[in-house]
Amino acid sequence: MKPSQILLTLAAFVVVVAGMKAAAKILVPFLLACFISILASPPLFWLQKKKVPTSLAVLIVVMGIFISAFLVVKLIASSVQDFSSNLPFYQHKLTELTRALVAWLTQRGIDTSGLALEETLNPASAMKLISILLNNLRNLLTNGFLIMMTVVFMLLEASSFPKKLSSIFDQEQGPHGHLHSFVETVKRYMAIKTIISILTGVLAALLTTALGVHYPLLWGFLAFVLNYIPSIGSIIAAIPPILLTLIQLGMLRALIVAIGYLAINLIMGSFLEPRVMGKGLGLSTLIVFLSLIFWGWVLGPVGMLLSVPLTITAKIALDTKEETRWLAILLGPEVPQGQGTTK
Repeated sequence: MKPSQILLTLAAFVVVVAGMKAAAKILVPFLLACFISILASPPLFWLQKKKVPTSLAVLIVVMGIFISAFLVVKLIASSVQDFSSNLPFYQHKLTELTRALVAWLTQRGIDTSGLALEETLNPASAMKLISILLNNLRNLLTNGFLIMMTVVFMLLEASSFPKKLSSIFDQEQGPHGHLHSFVETVKRYMAIKTIISILTGVLAALLTTALGVHYPLLWGFLAFVLNYIPSIGSIIAAIPPILLTLIQLGMLRALIVAIGYLAINLIMGSFLEPRVMGKGLGLSTLIVFLSLIFWGWVLGPVGMLLSVPLTITAKIALDTKEETRWLAILLGPEVPQGQGTTK
């Protein structure tokens, strides 16, 4: 590639990113609709294969999405409300634990006056975080109708859209062409990732339920959502239940929760997921972290949630063309076998 072509490509990339950031309020609902449509397309196609009319199949799938969204929103709202009502109790317990820690350190000759532990562990900071999360949830619910209408129209066009794209390019983009391979790989990744995330959430909910931690369903849902962000998401999802267990049940059970989350993420993220999904759909740890920062800066909190699916989609698209495959290799976790040398 010539230097002029490189500069032109970089300039086009900057313009596209600037446009995405400026249009984030429109782009975020659209991307969420695409995300939901990809997850909902397999049951839609299954119903169509069973000779169910397309309009009825779309109605059944959309009703299932509505019911799932209603249950999730109800869960989050009730859990946050209960947490807010119990906040004085948690604050009192945290204050006691902090004072006990300061006394223990002072007895051993450690000066804690400059550490400001009570200010550092102030529950007000947790309330500020909850406020931010609630505001983001409210913004998503405000666009809920627009998102669901977009999902409906995407599902109605789902069966004919690949054929339209094939006719736009060339006839070789048929059942075995690059376009079909790209679409099927994206659908496979999203389906496998969703199943793994559901299993992770269920195990997290069962773990916290068995130990008597408050709001186990909320922690399971949090583990499910953040599992779409490899490595980093698992750490973020584990922090709130560990801290709550420490306040509610003490150090021993908090340690058990930490070990339980570590075991769950090792089994799901390091053992099961790579074997089911394959290394070809992975990303390097550095790319995961950079994509989290990049998409979060461009699209906000929803961009952080969708950072890995968006980057995986870009990697799959780059891998379908020979001239851009080197970029897909750079995004991956390791050099695939047989591609370690260039001809």
